[in-house]
Amino acid sequence: MKNRFEKTVDNQRRYFNTGKSKELSFRKSNLKKLHSLIKNNEGLFYEAIYKDFKKSAYDTYLTELGIIYHEIKLAIKRLPQWTGRQKKNTGLINFPGRSYLVPEPLGTCLVIGAWNYPYQLSILPAVSAMAAGNTVIIKPSELAKNTSGIMAKTINSNFDPEFLHIIEGGVEETTALLKNKFDKIFYTGSSAVGKIIMKAASGHLTPVVLELGGKSPAIIMEDANIKMAAKRIVYGKFINAGQTCVAPDYILIKKETKERFIEEVKKQIIEVHGKNPIDSEAFARIITQKHFNRLTKLIDGSKVVAGGKYVEEDKFIAPTLLDNVGWDDAVMQQEIFGPILPIVEFDNLDDAISKVKERDKPLALYIFSKNTKDINKICKEISFGGGMINDTILHLANADLPFGGVGYSGMGNYHGKFGFDTFSHHKSLIYKTNLFEPFIKFPPYTKIKFKIAKLLMG
Repeated sequence: MKNRFEKTVDNQRRYFNTGKSKELSFRKSNLKKLHSLIKNNEGLFYEAIYKDFKKSAYDTYLTELGIIYHEIKLAIKRLPQWTGRQKKNTGLINFPGRSYLVPEPLGTCLVIGAWNYPYQLSILPAVSAMAAGNTVIIKPSELAKNTSGIMAKTINSNFDPEFLHIIEGGVEETTALLKNKFDKIFYTGSSAVGKIIMKAASGHLTPVVLELGGKSPAIIMEDANIKMAAKRIVYGKFINAGQTCVAPDYILIKKETKERFIEEVKKQIIEVHGKNPIDSEAFARIITQKHFNRLTKLIDGSKVVAGGKYVEEDKFIAPTLLDNVGWDDAVMQQEIFGPILPIVEFDNLDDAISKVKERDKPLALYIFSKNTKDINKICKEISFGGGMINDTILHLANADLPFGGVGYSGMGNYHGKFGFDTFSHHKSLIYKTNLFEPFIKFPPYTKIKFKIAKLLMG
């Protein structure tokens, strides 16, 4: 198995060294081809993800395929601009001359996708890598086996494996892949596995992008529009059954506002998913029995104020609210990654900020308030990957903003131009004239030359 992967990686590196993948026309045509292949097989993609999650076609388009289509079209449109050299200031020390930054692809890249949004999180980084002119190997998550299968079937039967190829499998296959030298590794998943990826990459001095997770808070201030906050939190938290890296992980709210918020959330759950969410077309299932068991252990029956029901044989967990949750409770010790929403009270904003800062930096943070002073204070004092004011999760849909974490929630970013840059090296070039040579460079080092050098260089 190891030798088979070595051959695939070596073949991709040889292909890259031909320079073919660097050509702008090649990049555009293959991005168009990928777009058409997914479009033409959309029905099969919907069937596969329904088998894995019972996820609707609408949600799949909105949160996965639609985002992929948008990024592909954006890359095709802007590639001439992105690939062009950028003129930079030269400075007096290199006068007369012209300075440029020239983007170039890195080489052969490995994208290790995640199971929770299996299409988006496997294909979207690959789109960025292709746009930048690299060759790409994709390793989707084995947990979403049907989506992994349809991606492999579609891509591997239509693309040259020396340029773009999917390798399926689990830990054994990933471990074997990581023994090979890549020019960039892009991983989406847990912090624990992120450490393993980074350690393996260090053996080859391979740069990595780690898109991880964390406990992303939603802070609700007294002046917030509670009805709108509840509506948007219910959407962001329970889409994909909470299996979203940027989902609000817990609520921070003042006691005097809490009861109103809880009642609005209950109403919104019924509004969105009905009185029996198990019958809702918009409510997905938990990916595996292992994840289901982990999540049900986090539900403290004495603190349930909504939901709390689950059906093991269907891997269904109802949208669940937990009240009177303390910072030491089990549900606050790990990223939940499921349809369980703990509510934590705070007395004053400084205390809330302090508690968030005591923990690892979150991937996302959401603030519900009209008070600019409070909003600015929170944003200034808490470090987080990205976030929104008065809404949740949709910041990742803006391709003109980078998506990525900070600290334990990740390193590096992508989407749009940021993805192109992630998979590119920007080399520096200075063009010098042959008309004359500044005399101050050469001995003898006279006092007048010293004064001129100081004047030029500051």
